[in-house]
Amino acid sequence: MTDKQNQNLMHLIRRVHGIVEQPDIDRHRQSQERIGALFGTERSVDYTDVQVGEMDCEWVRVQRAHMKKYVILYCHGGGYSTGSMVYARTLTTKLAESTSMDVFCFNYRLAPEFPYPAACEDAMAAWDHLMQFGYGARDVIVAGDSAGGNLALSLVLRLKAQGRLLPRGLVLLSPWTDLTASGKSYAAKAGLDPVLDPEYLQRMTSNYAQGRDLSDPLISPLFGDFEGFPPVYIQVGDNEMLLSDAVNLHKKLVKANVPVRIDVYKGMWHVFQMSPFKTAYEAMEKNAEFIYDICR
Repeated sequence: MTDKQNQNLMHLIRRVHGIVEQPDIDRHRQSQERIGALFGTERSVDYTDVQVGEMDCEWVRVQRAHMKKYVILYCHGGGYSTGSMVYARTLTTKLAESTSMDVFCFNYRLAPEFPYPAACEDAMAAWDHLMQFGYGARDVIVAGDSAGGNLALSLVLRLKAQGRLLPRGLVLLSPWTDLTASGKSYAAKAGLDPVLDPEYLQRMTSNYAQGRDLSDPLISPLFGDFEGFPPVYIQVGDNEMLLSDAVNLHKKLVKANVPVRIDVYKGMWHVFQMSPFKTAYEAMEKNAEFIYDICR
């Protein structure tokens, strides 16, 4: 892709995101739901509704012979205030297709109505459901984008703190790991990122944390203890405000002797994998390669 094409694409993403990015949170959620239903749903994939307690969940499964031993537990993004399993189909469908594995996604409770730790509790409920469903911890890959990457890390930190078995690995797309916003990219990329801006992130942080200590590892997993963590794969764009969140997480994981890989995509923006273009599909193939490697 040429620089000109990249600029045009980022301009388009900024315009689309502007339509979705409503100050009215209910309208924002509804816009995302429509986008997910329209652009994420494929006829060759089955979407099966499930209830876990009072939480809506869905299985995303390809309609062909596929691997049933392993499962991907997917945590959707949306700043902990928006997003849903339907909006996440722009990612879960691609993941199911590229890995030929079943993907389980769940509608955790959203802020500001349900601030921290509601989402963490719901992620644990989804995990426990898979364990009761017959999967072992080592049969599960936990994945997530943006705030969902935060939630994926928080879930594994909680499992570790409880002395429970950990998943086989983690796949993190543009993870939001540091709600203290201490990374250099928060300022350096603020004008470049077509999806995120400082005001939006500030609002999402306030909605979710509501006055709590932002350096708490279950709110900002960057500050967690990663010793003994399973393998991790991180993807991030070099034009996004959360670049530092991903790069600094990678450094921390290396320091803790965790097997970890990071790919920084040139010219890409926050969770670019949602968009229907070549680089997004190539990134999904890289996710599949990582998952196959750790499932051998």
